[in-house]
Amino acid sequence: MGTYEFKLPDIGEGVVEGEVVTWHVSVGDKVSEDDPLVDVMTDKATVTIPSPTDGVVSSLSGDVGDMIAVGTTLVEFELEGSSGGSEEAVEEESAPVEEPVEEESAPVTESQPIEEKAAKAPPPKISPPPPEIKAPAIAGKKSGSILASPAVRRRARESGVDLSGLSGSGPAGRIRHADLDAFLAGGGSVMGAAPTAYSTKRTEITEVKVVGLRRKISEQMVKSAFSIPHFSYFEEVDVTELEELRQMLNSSRSPEQPKLTYLPFIMLALSKIMPEHPECNGHFYDDSGVVHRHSAVNLGIATQTERGLYVPVVKHVESLDIWDSASELIRVSGAARDGTASLDDLTGSTFTITSLGREGGLGATPIINHPEMSILGVHKARDMPVVRNGQIVVRRIMNLSSSFDHRVVDGADGASLIQHLKRMLEHPALIFM
Repeated sequence: MGTYEFKLPDIGEGVVEGEVVTWHVSVGDKVSEDDPLVDVMTDKATVTIPSPTDGVVSSLSGDVGDMIAVGTTLVEFELEGSSGGSEEAVEEESAPVEEPVEEESAPVTESQPIEEKAAKAPPPKISPPPPEIKAPAIAGKKSGSILASPAVRRRARESGVDLSGLSGSGPAGRIRHADLDAFLAGGGSVMGAAPTAYSTKRTEITEVKVVGLRRKISEQMVKSAFSIPHFSYFEEVDVTELEELRQMLNSSRSPEQPKLTYLPFIMLALSKIMPEHPECNGHFYDDSGVVHRHSAVNLGIATQTERGLYVPVVKHVESLDIWDSASELIRVSGAARDGTASLDDLTGSTFTITSLGREGGLGATPIINHPEMSILGVHKARDMPVVRNGQIVVRRIMNLSSSFDHRVVDGADGASLIQHLKRMLEHPALIFM
Protein backbone atom coordinates (compact mmCIF):
# COMPACT_ATOMS: atom_id res chain seq x y z
CA MET A 1 0.00 0.00 0.00
CA GLY A 2 1.52 3.33 -1.10
CA THR A 3 0.42 6.91 -1.39
CA TYR A 4 -0.11 9.10 -4.44
CA GLU A 5 -0.39 12.90 -4.25
CA PHE A 6 -2.53 14.35 -7.03
CA LYS A 7 -1.99 18.07 -7.60
CA LEU A 8 -4.39 20.55 -9.20
CA PRO A 9 -3.38 20.48 -12.88
CA ASP A 10 -2.91 23.45 -15.18
CA ILE A 11 -6.42 23.96 -16.57
CA GLY A 12 -5.15 26.33 -19.26
CA GLU A 13 -6.28 29.82 -20.33
CA GLY A 14 -3.68 31.32 -17.96
CA VAL A 15 -5.54 30.10 -14.87
CA VAL A 16 -3.41 30.05 -11.70
CA GLU A 17 -6.02 29.00 -9.15
CA GLY A 18 -9.52 27.59 -8.90
CA GLU A 19 -12.37 27.58 -6.40
CA VAL A 20 -13.61 24.28 -4.99
CA VAL A 21 -17.31 24.13 -5.89
CA THR A 22 -18.33 20.52 -5.26
CA TRP A 23 -16.49 17.46 -3.93
CA HIS A 24 -17.69 14.22 -5.54
CA VAL A 25 -15.66 12.02 -3.17
CA SER A 26 -14.99 11.76 0.57
CA VAL A 27 -12.11 10.38 2.62
CA GLY A 28 -12.31 6.59 2.51
CA ASP A 29 -14.04 6.40 -0.87
CA LYS A 30 -12.64 3.90 -3.36
CA VAL A 31 -12.37 5.47 -6.80
CA SER A 32 -11.41 4.29 -10.26
CA GLU A 33 -9.45 6.13 -12.90
CA ASP A 34 -11.50 8.89 -14.60
CA ASP A 35 -14.11 8.98 -11.82
CA PRO A 36 -15.06 12.62 -11.03
CA LEU A 37 -13.22 13.98 -8.00
CA VAL A 38 -14.14 17.65 -7.71
CA ASP A 39 -15.69 20.56 -9.60
CA VAL A 40 -13.33 23.54 -9.73
CA MET A 41 -14.47 26.97 -10.91
CA THR A 42 -12.06 29.40 -12.54
CA ASP A 43 -12.63 32.84 -14.00
CA LYS A 44 -13.29 31.09 -17.33
CA ALA A 45 -15.49 28.08 -16.56
CA THR A 46 -16.35 25.27 -14.15
CA VAL A 47 -14.26 22.15 -14.76
CA THR A 48 -14.76 18.63 -13.39
CA ILE A 49 -11.38 17.13 -12.40
CA PRO A 50 -11.26 13.32 -12.91
CA SER A 51 -9.23 10.83 -10.88
CA PRO A 52 -5.88 10.00 -12.47
CA THR A 53 -5.68 6.55 -10.86
CA ASP A 54 -7.44 3.76 -8.98
CA GLY A 55 -7.21 3.96 -5.22
CA VAL A 56 -8.74 4.94 -1.90
CA VAL A 57 -9.03 8.62 -0.98
CA SER A 58 -6.94 9.26 2.13
CA SER A 59 -7.16 13.06 2.30
CA LEU A 60 -8.73 16.06 0.54
CA SER A 61 -7.33 19.57 0.35
CA GLY A 62 -9.76 22.46 0.69
CA ASP A 63 -13.38 22.89 1.63
CA VAL A 64 -16.13 24.07 -0.70
CA GLY A 65 -15.45 27.75 -1.41
CA ASP A 66 -11.68 27.56 -0.86
CA MET A 67 -9.26 28.75 -3.55
CA ILE A 68 -6.62 26.16 -4.56
CA ALA A 69 -3.51 27.16 -6.47
CA VAL A 70 -2.42 25.19 -9.54
CA GLY A 71 0.25 22.70 -8.45
CA THR A 72 -1.10 22.36 -4.91
CA THR A 73 -1.89 18.85 -3.66
CA LEU A 74 -5.59 18.31 -4.22
CA VAL A 75 -6.17 14.66 -3.25
CA GLU A 76 -4.02 11.95 -1.67
CA PHE A 77 -4.69 8.31 -2.56
CA GLU A 78 -3.71 5.01 -1.01
CA LEU A 79 -2.69 2.69 -3.84
CA GLU A 80 -2.75 -1.10 -3.82
CA GLY A 81 0.60 -2.75 -4.57
CA SER A 82 2.54 0.53 -4.85
CA SER A 83 5.62 1.68 -3.00
CA GLY A 84 4.11 5.12 -2.58
CA GLY A 85 5.24 8.54 -3.63
CA SER A 86 4.01 11.67 -5.30
CA GLU A 87 2.76 12.40 -8.82
CA GLU A 88 6.33 12.78 -9.97
CA ALA A 89 7.22 9.35 -8.68
CA VAL A 90 4.24 7.76 -10.38
CA GLU A 91 5.03 9.47 -13.66
CA GLU A 92 8.62 8.20 -13.51
CA GLU A 93 7.75 4.67 -12.45
CA SER A 94 9.36 3.27 -15.61
CA ALA A 95 12.77 4.80 -14.73
CA PRO A 96 15.43 2.42 -13.29
CA VAL A 97 15.76 2.31 -9.50
CA GLU A 98 18.80 1.54 -7.45
CA GLU A 99 17.22 -1.14 -5.30
CA PRO A 100 14.39 -3.61 -5.82
CA VAL A 101 11.26 -2.76 -3.90
CA GLU A 102 11.51 -6.06 -2.03
CA GLU A 103 14.80 -5.05 -0.42
CA GLU A 104 13.14 -2.15 1.38
CA SER A 105 11.55 -4.54 3.78
CA ALA A 106 14.67 -6.72 4.30
CA PRO A 107 15.86 -6.91 7.95
CA VAL A 108 18.80 -4.68 8.90
CA THR A 109 21.70 -6.45 10.58
CA GLU A 110 23.79 -5.07 13.42
CA SER A 111 26.92 -5.15 11.19
CA GLN A 112 25.56 -2.46 8.91
CA PRO A 113 26.58 1.16 9.61
CA ILE A 114 23.95 3.35 11.27
CA GLU A 115 23.72 5.59 8.19
CA GLU A 116 23.08 2.56 5.96
CA LYS A 117 20.42 1.31 8.35
CA ALA A 118 18.63 4.63 8.16
CA ALA A 119 18.90 4.74 4.39
CA LYS A 120 17.42 1.25 3.99
CA ALA A 121 14.73 1.60 6.59
CA PRO A 122 11.34 2.23 5.03
CA PRO A 123 9.65 5.53 5.93
CA PRO A 124 7.11 5.29 8.72
CA LYS A 125 3.63 4.80 7.38
CA ILE A 126 0.53 6.32 8.86
CA SER A 127 -2.52 4.18 8.48
CA PRO A 128 -5.25 5.98 6.58
CA PRO A 129 -8.49 6.64 8.40
CA PRO A 130 -11.01 3.85 8.01
CA PRO A 131 -13.43 4.32 5.11
CA GLU A 132 -16.48 6.33 5.98
CA ILE A 133 -19.55 4.18 6.32
CA LYS A 134 -22.31 6.07 4.61
CA ALA A 135 -25.51 5.38 6.42
CA PRO A 136 -28.67 5.27 4.33
CA ALA A 137 -30.95 8.26 4.54
CA ILE A 138 -33.37 7.76 7.42
CA ALA A 139 -36.14 9.80 8.88
CA GLY A 140 -35.16 11.89 11.83
CA LYS A 141 -31.75 13.11 10.71
CA LYS A 142 -31.10 16.78 11.28
CA SER A 143 -32.72 18.95 8.64
CA GLY A 144 -29.56 21.03 8.46
CA SER A 145 -27.74 18.10 6.82
CA ILE A 146 -30.29 17.72 4.02
CA LEU A 147 -28.95 19.01 0.70
CA ALA A 148 -31.82 20.43 -1.35
CA SER A 149 -32.65 23.71 -3.07
CA PRO A 150 -35.26 26.05 -1.55
CA ALA A 151 -37.63 25.15 -4.40
CA VAL A 152 -37.36 21.43 -3.60
CA ARG A 153 -37.87 22.11 0.11
CA ARG A 154 -40.95 24.19 -0.63
CA ARG A 155 -42.44 21.45 -2.84
CA ALA A 156 -41.73 18.86 -0.20
CA ARG A 157 -43.33 20.98 2.51
CA GLU A 158 -46.43 21.62 0.38
CA SER A 159 -46.69 17.90 -0.45
CA GLY A 160 -46.16 16.83 3.15
CA VAL A 161 -42.96 14.90 2.37
CA ASP A 162 -40.19 14.53 4.97
CA LEU A 163 -36.96 15.03 2.99
CA SER A 164 -34.95 13.23 5.66
CA GLY A 165 -36.44 10.00 4.34
CA LEU A 166 -35.15 10.48 0.79
CA SER A 167 -31.79 9.69 -0.78
CA GLY A 168 -30.72 12.28 -3.34
CA SER A 169 -29.26 11.50 -6.75
CA GLY A 170 -27.37 14.78 -7.05
CA PRO A 171 -23.77 15.58 -6.06
CA ALA A 172 -23.05 14.77 -2.39
CA GLY A 173 -26.55 13.28 -2.08
CA ARG A 174 -28.36 16.49 -3.06
CA ILE A 175 -32.11 15.91 -3.39
CA ARG A 176 -33.50 17.10 -6.73
CA HIS A 177 -36.98 17.59 -8.12
CA ALA A 178 -36.65 14.24 -9.93
CA ASP A 179 -36.03 12.45 -6.60
CA LEU A 180 -39.13 14.04 -5.12
CA ASP A 181 -41.17 13.16 -8.22
CA ALA A 182 -40.02 9.53 -8.05
CA PHE A 183 -40.85 9.35 -4.34
CA LEU A 184 -44.37 10.70 -4.86
CA ALA A 185 -44.95 8.58 -7.98
CA GLY A 186 -44.01 5.48 -6.01
CA GLY A 187 -46.66 6.16 -3.41
CA GLY A 188 -44.15 7.30 -0.79
CA SER A 189 -45.49 8.05 2.64
CA VAL A 190 -45.88 11.63 3.72
CA MET A 191 -45.84 13.33 7.09
CA GLY A 192 -49.57 13.06 7.39
CA ALA A 193 -51.89 15.71 6.05
CA ALA A 194 -50.19 18.74 4.61
CA PRO A 195 -49.99 21.33 7.38
CA THR A 196 -52.29 24.30 7.23
CA ALA A 197 -50.88 27.79 7.20
CA TYR A 198 -51.20 28.17 10.98
CA SER A 199 -50.81 24.59 12.23
CA THR A 200 -47.03 24.51 12.74
CA LYS A 201 -44.36 27.04 13.56
CA ARG A 202 -41.44 26.82 11.13
CA THR A 203 -38.07 27.31 12.80
CA GLU A 204 -35.71 25.73 10.27
CA ILE A 205 -32.70 27.77 9.17
CA THR A 206 -30.84 26.60 6.08
CA GLU A 207 -27.24 27.77 5.80
CA VAL A 208 -26.12 28.18 2.17
CA LYS A 209 -22.50 29.06 1.47
CA VAL A 210 -22.10 31.50 -1.42
CA VAL A 211 -19.56 29.78 -3.68
CA GLY A 212 -18.87 29.04 -7.32
CA LEU A 213 -21.18 30.61 -9.87
CA ARG A 214 -23.34 32.21 -7.19
CA ARG A 215 -20.24 33.99 -5.82
CA LYS A 216 -19.33 35.15 -9.35
CA ILE A 217 -22.87 36.45 -9.89
CA SER A 218 -22.70 38.25 -6.56
CA GLU A 219 -19.40 39.92 -7.43
CA GLN A 220 -20.62 40.91 -10.90
CA MET A 221 -23.88 42.37 -9.55
CA VAL A 222 -22.02 44.42 -6.94
CA LYS A 223 -19.60 45.70 -9.59
CA SER A 224 -22.44 46.60 -11.97
CA ALA A 225 -24.75 48.15 -9.38
CA PHE A 226 -22.11 50.25 -7.62
CA SER A 227 -19.95 51.29 -10.58
CA ILE A 228 -22.69 52.01 -13.16
CA PRO A 229 -25.22 54.82 -12.58
CA HIS A 230 -28.34 53.16 -13.95
CA PHE A 231 -31.02 55.09 -15.82
CA SER A 232 -34.19 52.97 -16.13
CA TYR A 233 -37.01 53.42 -18.63
CA PHE A 234 -40.36 51.62 -18.93
CA GLU A 235 -42.81 51.29 -21.80
CA GLU A 236 -45.79 49.16 -22.82
CA VAL A 237 -46.12 47.72 -26.31
CA ASP A 238 -49.22 46.57 -28.18
CA VAL A 239 -48.12 43.22 -29.65
CA THR A 240 -51.53 42.19 -31.01
CA GLU A 241 -50.34 42.20 -34.63
CA LEU A 242 -47.06 40.56 -33.66
CA GLU A 243 -48.99 37.78 -31.93
CA GLU A 244 -51.08 37.19 -35.08
CA LEU A 245 -47.90 36.99 -37.17
CA ARG A 246 -46.23 34.68 -34.69
CA GLN A 247 -49.18 32.27 -34.67
CA MET A 248 -49.39 32.32 -38.47
CA LEU A 249 -45.66 31.54 -38.87
CA ASN A 250 -45.82 28.76 -36.28
CA SER A 251 -48.81 27.16 -37.97
CA SER A 252 -47.04 27.09 -41.34
CA ARG A 253 -43.49 26.24 -40.27
CA SER A 254 -41.74 23.12 -41.51
CA PRO A 255 -40.92 20.27 -39.09
CA GLU A 256 -37.25 21.26 -38.86
CA GLN A 257 -38.04 24.88 -38.03
CA PRO A 258 -38.31 25.81 -34.33
CA LYS A 259 -41.44 27.17 -32.71
CA LEU A 260 -41.26 30.96 -32.48
CA THR A 261 -41.61 32.91 -29.24
CA TYR A 262 -41.53 36.71 -28.97
CA LEU A 263 -37.77 36.78 -28.35
CA PRO A 264 -36.59 36.08 -31.95
CA PHE A 265 -38.74 38.99 -33.19
CA ILE A 266 -37.30 41.29 -30.51
CA MET A 267 -33.78 40.15 -31.38
CA LEU A 268 -34.26 40.89 -35.08
CA ALA A 269 -35.89 44.24 -34.35
CA LEU A 270 -32.93 45.26 -32.17
CA SER A 271 -30.43 44.19 -34.83
CA LYS A 272 -32.38 46.24 -37.38
CA ILE A 273 -32.45 49.49 -35.40
CA MET A 274 -29.12 49.32 -33.53
CA PRO A 275 -27.10 51.13 -36.27
CA GLU A 276 -29.24 54.19 -35.48
CA HIS A 277 -28.50 53.85 -31.76
CA PRO A 278 -24.79 52.90 -31.63
CA GLU A 279 -24.33 54.44 -28.17
CA CYS A 280 -26.42 51.59 -26.71
CA ASN A 281 -24.53 48.66 -28.26
CA GLY A 282 -21.08 47.95 -26.94
CA HIS A 283 -18.84 48.26 -23.88
CA PHE A 284 -17.65 51.05 -21.62
CA TYR A 285 -14.25 50.39 -20.05
CA ASP A 286 -14.36 52.83 -17.16
CA ASP A 287 -10.76 52.16 -16.08
CA SER A 288 -9.46 53.64 -19.32
CA GLY A 289 -12.45 55.87 -20.06
CA VAL A 290 -12.99 54.34 -23.50
CA VAL A 291 -16.27 53.28 -25.15
CA HIS A 292 -16.25 50.52 -27.76
CA ARG A 293 -19.30 50.88 -30.00
CA HIS A 294 -19.84 47.60 -31.83
CA SER A 295 -21.34 47.24 -35.26
CA ALA A 296 -22.02 43.55 -34.59
CA VAL A 297 -25.17 42.87 -32.57
CA ASN A 298 -24.24 40.08 -30.15
CA LEU A 299 -27.19 39.57 -27.82
CA GLY A 300 -26.72 38.03 -24.39
CA ILE A 301 -29.78 36.06 -23.29
CA ALA A 302 -30.09 35.87 -19.49
CA THR A 303 -30.90 32.21 -18.75
CA GLN A 304 -31.85 30.71 -15.40
CA THR A 305 -30.33 27.28 -14.73
CA GLU A 306 -30.12 24.90 -11.78
CA ARG A 307 -26.58 26.23 -11.21
CA GLY A 308 -27.51 29.90 -11.32
CA LEU A 309 -27.84 32.66 -13.89
CA TYR A 310 -25.92 32.31 -17.15
CA VAL A 311 -25.84 34.72 -20.11
CA PRO A 312 -25.21 32.74 -23.32
CA VAL A 313 -24.74 34.83 -26.43
CA VAL A 314 -26.34 34.75 -29.88
CA LYS A 315 -23.62 36.20 -32.11
CA HIS A 316 -24.18 38.44 -35.15
CA VAL A 317 -27.96 38.59 -34.99
CA GLU A 318 -27.82 41.12 -37.84
CA SER A 319 -26.86 38.26 -40.18
CA LEU A 320 -29.65 35.86 -39.11
CA ASP A 321 -33.24 35.42 -40.24
CA ILE A 322 -36.12 34.73 -37.85
CA TRP A 323 -35.68 30.94 -37.95
CA ASP A 324 -31.91 31.07 -37.54
CA SER A 325 -32.31 33.45 -34.59
CA ALA A 326 -34.79 31.11 -32.91
CA SER A 327 -32.59 28.05 -33.52
CA GLU A 328 -29.46 29.72 -32.17
CA LEU A 329 -31.39 31.06 -29.18
CA ILE A 330 -32.58 27.52 -28.37
CA ARG A 331 -29.08 26.11 -28.84
CA VAL A 332 -27.15 28.49 -26.59
CA SER A 333 -29.78 28.66 -23.83
CA GLY A 334 -30.12 24.86 -23.86
CA ALA A 335 -26.34 24.46 -23.63
CA ALA A 336 -26.28 26.83 -20.67
CA ARG A 337 -28.99 24.87 -18.88
CA ASP A 338 -27.40 21.43 -19.38
CA GLY A 339 -23.84 22.63 -18.68
CA THR A 340 -22.39 22.06 -22.16
CA ALA A 341 -21.99 25.72 -23.18
CA SER A 342 -18.51 26.58 -24.45
CA LEU A 343 -16.52 29.62 -23.41
CA ASP A 344 -17.36 31.20 -26.78
CA ASP A 345 -21.08 30.63 -26.12
CA LEU A 346 -20.83 32.59 -22.86
CA THR A 347 -18.74 35.60 -23.88
CA GLY A 348 -18.82 38.51 -26.29
CA SER A 349 -22.27 40.02 -25.75
CA THR A 350 -22.77 43.70 -26.60
CA PHE A 351 -26.37 44.05 -25.34
CA THR A 352 -28.36 41.79 -22.99
CA ILE A 353 -32.00 40.72 -22.98
CA THR A 354 -33.54 39.33 -19.81
CA SER A 355 -36.97 37.74 -20.15
CA LEU A 356 -38.96 36.86 -17.04
CA GLY A 357 -41.39 34.79 -19.13
CA ARG A 358 -44.54 33.67 -17.39
CA GLU A 359 -43.37 35.30 -14.15
CA GLY A 360 -42.93 38.57 -16.05
CA GLY A 361 -44.78 40.95 -13.76
CA LEU A 362 -45.37 44.58 -14.69
CA GLY A 363 -41.90 46.06 -14.40
CA ALA A 364 -38.37 45.62 -13.08
CA THR A 365 -35.06 47.47 -12.91
CA PRO A 366 -32.64 45.13 -14.71
CA ILE A 367 -28.96 45.46 -13.79
CA ILE A 368 -26.57 46.06 -16.68
CA ASN A 369 -24.15 43.27 -17.52
CA HIS A 370 -20.80 45.07 -17.05
CA PRO A 371 -19.03 46.28 -19.21
CA GLU A 372 -22.09 46.60 -21.46
CA MET A 373 -24.05 49.85 -21.52
CA SER A 374 -27.66 48.68 -21.92
CA ILE A 375 -30.07 45.91 -20.95
CA LEU A 376 -33.68 45.15 -21.93
CA GLY A 377 -36.22 43.37 -19.72
CA VAL A 378 -39.16 41.66 -21.44
CA HIS A 379 -42.33 40.95 -19.46
CA LYS A 380 -45.28 38.64 -20.00
CA ALA A 381 -47.76 39.58 -22.73
CA ARG A 382 -51.37 39.69 -21.56
CA ASP A 383 -54.79 40.72 -22.86
CA MET A 384 -55.75 44.16 -21.56
CA PRO A 385 -58.63 46.63 -22.14
CA VAL A 386 -57.35 49.70 -23.96
CA VAL A 387 -58.93 52.71 -25.65
CA ARG A 388 -58.60 52.85 -29.46
CA ASN A 389 -60.53 55.41 -31.53
CA GLY A 390 -62.70 56.24 -28.53
CA GLN A 391 -63.68 52.60 -27.97
CA ILE A 392 -62.61 50.16 -25.27
CA VAL A 393 -61.14 47.09 -26.95
CA VAL A 394 -59.04 44.13 -25.85
CA ARG A 395 -55.45 44.20 -27.06
CA ARG A 396 -52.38 42.11 -26.25
CA ILE A 397 -49.96 44.24 -24.21
CA MET A 398 -46.34 43.56 -23.28
CA ASN A 399 -44.30 45.70 -20.89
CA LEU A 400 -40.63 46.50 -21.47
CA SER A 401 -38.15 47.55 -18.79
CA SER A 402 -34.72 48.86 -19.70
CA SER A 403 -31.60 50.24 -18.02
CA PHE A 404 -28.75 52.28 -19.47
CA ASP A 405 -25.33 53.41 -18.26
CA HIS A 406 -26.05 57.10 -17.68
CA ARG A 407 -22.35 57.98 -17.90
CA VAL A 408 -22.30 57.33 -21.64
CA VAL A 409 -25.97 56.97 -22.65
CA ASP A 410 -28.19 60.02 -22.23
CA GLY A 411 -31.78 59.53 -21.13
CA ALA A 412 -33.10 60.74 -24.49
CA ASP A 413 -30.92 58.23 -26.33
CA GLY A 414 -32.10 55.30 -24.20
CA ALA A 415 -35.74 56.36 -24.57
CA SER A 416 -35.27 56.74 -28.32
CA LEU A 417 -34.05 53.16 -28.64
CA ILE A 418 -37.06 51.79 -26.75
CA GLN A 419 -39.53 53.92 -28.71
CA HIS A 420 -37.97 52.73 -31.98
CA LEU A 421 -38.25 49.12 -30.78
CA LYS A 422 -41.89 49.75 -29.83
CA ARG A 423 -42.70 50.90 -33.37
CA MET A 424 -41.07 47.82 -34.86
CA LEU A 425 -42.96 45.42 -32.58
CA GLU A 426 -46.32 47.14 -33.02
CA HIS A 427 -45.88 47.08 -36.81
CA PRO A 428 -43.92 43.83 -37.29
CA ALA A 429 -43.75 44.14 -41.08
CA LEU A 430 -41.05 46.77 -40.44
CA ILE A 431 -38.81 44.08 -38.95
CA PHE A 432 -38.59 42.36 -42.32
CA MET A 433 -38.33 45.43 -44.56
